[in-house]
Amino acid sequence: MCLIEIFQMQTTREFTLKTKRGNILKIVREHYLRTDLGCGSDLCKQCEHVNDTVVLHADRNVKSELFNFPHYLVLDTNVILHQIDVLEEDAIRNVIILTTVLNEVKHRSSAAYKRLLDIIQDKSRGFYVFVNEHHRDTYVERKPGESSNDRNDRAIRFATNWYDAHLLMAQERNGSKNEATRVVLLTDDAINMQHAEKDGILVANVYDYTKGLTDHPMLIDKYAQKDIEKENTSHAIYPSHLSANEILTGIRNKRLLQGAFQACRENFLEGTVTVEGYEKPILIQSRESLNRAVDGDIVAIELLPEEQWSVPSEIVLEETELDEQSDQTSDGINKTLTAVIATAAIKSNKQPTGKIVGIIVRKRRQYCGVLQPSLLANATRHIFIPADRKIPRVRIETRQAEKLNNQRIVVTIDSWPRTSRYPHGHFVRSLGPLGDVDTENEVILLEHDVPHSKFSEEVLNCLPKMPWIITPEDYAARVDLRDINICSVDPPGCTDIDDALHCRELLNGNLEVGVHIADVSHFIRPGTALDKEAASRGTTVYLVGKRIDMVPELLSSNLCSLVGEQERFAFSCIWEMDTEANILSKRFHKSVIKSKAALTYEQAQILIDDSSQAGEIAKSLRHLNKLAKILKKRRMDNGALVLASPEIRFQVDSETHEPLEVEAKQLRDTNSMVEEFMLLANITVAEHILLEFPQCALLRRHPRPPPANFDPLVKAAQNQGFEVKVDSGFELANSLDTCVKPTNAYFNIMIRILATRCMMQALYFISGTLQKDQYFHYGLAAPIYTHFTSPIRRYSDIIVHRLLAACIGADSTYTELLDKQRNEELCHNLNYRHKMAQYASRASVALNTHLFFRGKAQDEEGYVLFVRKNALQVLIPKFGLEGTIYLNSLKDDTRNITNGAVFTFNEESYTQRCGDVEFHAFDPVTVRLSLDSTNVQHEKLIFQLVKPYIKGFSVELNEDIQENESSLAAPSPQKRSKKLKKRKKREKTENEESGRIKHKA
Repeated sequence: MCLIEIFQMQTTREFTLKTKRGNILKIVREHYLRTDLGCGSDLCKQCEHVNDTVVLHADRNVKSELFNFPHYLVLDTNVILHQIDVLEEDAIRNVIILTTVLNEVKHRSSAAYKRLLDIIQDKSRGFYVFVNEHHRDTYVERKPGESSNDRNDRAIRFATNWYDAHLLMAQERNGSKNEATRVVLLTDDAINMQHAEKDGILVANVYDYTKGLTDHPMLIDKYAQKDIEKENTSHAIYPSHLSANEILTGIRNKRLLQGAFQACRENFLEGTVTVEGYEKPILIQSRESLNRAVDGDIVAIELLPEEQWSVPSEIVLEETELDEQSDQTSDGINKTLTAVIATAAIKSNKQPTGKIVGIIVRKRRQYCGVLQPSLLANATRHIFIPADRKIPRVRIETRQAEKLNNQRIVVTIDSWPRTSRYPHGHFVRSLGPLGDVDTENEVILLEHDVPHSKFSEEVLNCLPKMPWIITPEDYAARVDLRDINICSVDPPGCTDIDDALHCRELLNGNLEVGVHIADVSHFIRPGTALDKEAASRGTTVYLVGKRIDMVPELLSSNLCSLVGEQERFAFSCIWEMDTEANILSKRFHKSVIKSKAALTYEQAQILIDDSSQAGEIAKSLRHLNKLAKILKKRRMDNGALVLASPEIRFQVDSETHEPLEVEAKQLRDTNSMVEEFMLLANITVAEHILLEFPQCALLRRHPRPPPANFDPLVKAAQNQGFEVKVDSGFELANSLDTCVKPTNAYFNIMIRILATRCMMQALYFISGTLQKDQYFHYGLAAPIYTHFTSPIRRYSDIIVHRLLAACIGADSTYTELLDKQRNEELCHNLNYRHKMAQYASRASVALNTHLFFRGKAQDEEGYVLFVRKNALQVLIPKFGLEGTIYLNSLKDDTRNITNGAVFTFNEESYTQRCGDVEFHAFDPVTVRLSLDSTNVQHEKLIFQLVKPYIKGFSVELNEDIQENESSLAAPSPQKRSKKLKKRKKREKTENEESGRIKHKA
């Protein structure tokens, strides 16, 4: 068919544009309409269907009480945005997605758009994209004065009407004797529905249609209620939120502030909002001031008058108190905390405090957790308890509660009326049995927003075909380093080997040192599906016994990994140094290497220490180790910090995936050796790419912490007789070095752990977005820094490789690489993914720690890390574990009474006293570790004091552990009965309240 026949019509629009200089530009836009676009239905023989474009099949028709005849569905934009959980179920089939709708969804929600594309790509579902905006018979012009939203709604109705008539005509032409297939519009917009009914279109809302799917009665559980702010004040618990216009006006005139809300994990009645321009986050305290904000929301806040500013409560709420966060009990806790805060505020330095007056952007995400077992028979309204303590409980409706008991489930929050203590949400899916290792790992990944689905076919198609062979052209384009004695040094079991090193003596007496990094950018080309997927994932995530790769395994563990005795592509950074580690020259090039050995840190250390080893690899390692010590001392002299964090390693059973042994990680000289040369390579590359690309180099900075961040560290050191100076990184580093106690070998490590807690997060940024004095990396005392050395597991390094390749002429630039704004957005995603990966790794360690202690109880030596108002936070060096010894249940703000033991908190010295025993930070203690599994949602590791002995509080050293463990786990029958009665009464009230709210809505 010729082009004239295909493009039978075009529409032309003209408009004028005035430039800044006052010139008038006349712009003409032509919109071409086609005649060859098929309808995608197997009922139509008239349309020209190409290849596999027939997607709508009659044998996939859905049974519905609402429309008891064969039908296709057309969805409007809001249905996809709000009901994507319903659409992902196989019950919804034969669906027409108009490009009007597809483009709107793409513009308004990238997450919903990606999920929709996943559904469309599953051909068995029958989701067909119809290009109505370029079809001759379905395109509609925007009328004068008509809003774009109204025009799009009209376009959707017009296309639905056309589709229905088109298919009826097709079936009539075919002489079909079966019941006619019709087209139904699904919309939750009341006005759109009225117009559709007036036009004679078959139309329904999602709730009625879903409820009428007889073969899928449980699908209605996934229906999402609309988020509507009700002005009914008769049963209001929370203040009203300001309207969008009021918020915008308030922010413009600086009466209101905007920022991201972060809920407190230890205290559900407290949180903070980070606001640009404020040194400290804005403190938010009490249920009313939190005003229905959920962790991660972008909120509008009103700063309180300075006389009402407050301080963090320093209260750690115990599990039982957290479990009753939405009870009347929490009102009592709220009042107690208010009194505690008021008392503390008189004696302490207050910080800016505010209240939340509106939600600007809800953090729309899914939450993992469990259903609270209901005491009412056949109840449909239930309470969902999230796994993340920072998230409030959620009220949902489900008809499958019995099936979901003892299952991890996923729920989404839809709305939070001001008349309800709980947000309202809907059930999404079940993950699996509670306590199952695979299920709990899935929870960790979902809770930390870690992309972990299988790589799509589109991504896998970007991989090189196997067997992969290096061609003569590849050798010619690279420097051949296969004859050099290069080796890698990594943790045991590492398969994604990013880096390798070498050092050899030159004829002039100097040393040639090389850092060779996997050339991942050779395999991941810009703009491909593989590149986009890696950019989205941002980083590889390491869990205990499991790795979530940023790139497919063919690259991460094979073609890119610098394994021993295999030829691999690398990006090499090579220096000539003298024996005092002074850099005399440097060069970069793409290379081909062949690693002579893939060593563990322990194996490399043995080679260095064993003087009988005289091989080239051993010589290379000894040179590298000597130079690394010089480089490290030089960094320390410049003010670089040596920080610490408790790290442990698990030995995991290969079949059950349960931890067999747990131990603190051992650090050797070889760990430091590798670290020093990776740091040097990163700094050297950062300097080089900034010189060539001063506006768009991807760098990494570590902001200097505000002085107030160091208060806990300074006070803790003072209590131990040490002075920690924090005016500069150099002074801090020297101060940390002096904090040594001959009687406590672990003291200096604890001080450094405390210092780590005071630090800000290191961040990726684009050079042209900040001034040069803001490039500084505080922890490394480096004026400039980037990430170059781990491209298998970090997407930032791939971008840096591309920039460096362009610098040396090994590759060309492309538009997106030099787009400052686009790369700034990329940095935001990388920073977020990096942070979430860290949190997920810690959560995995916590999960496996619980598995390790299941059915065990043992006494261990530890140290008090923090003294809180009602608790001691303790560190167990052997396992790198932190835990809390609770001293009371908020009975008094200064005197903590537990089983007859009276604890008194001193706010000046941050100490707890009970009789003759006084607890300071860093004091040695003996604690008993055991696992409490009474709360199926939150198993917790119990820390009980053994030494120093306090009558009525400490566990007897010779007490039977198992007996003690069982008494810890089970509350008395009287207490349990009283609690059940109270909960049953509360559930009845909540169900009546929920029914009333729903009826009014």
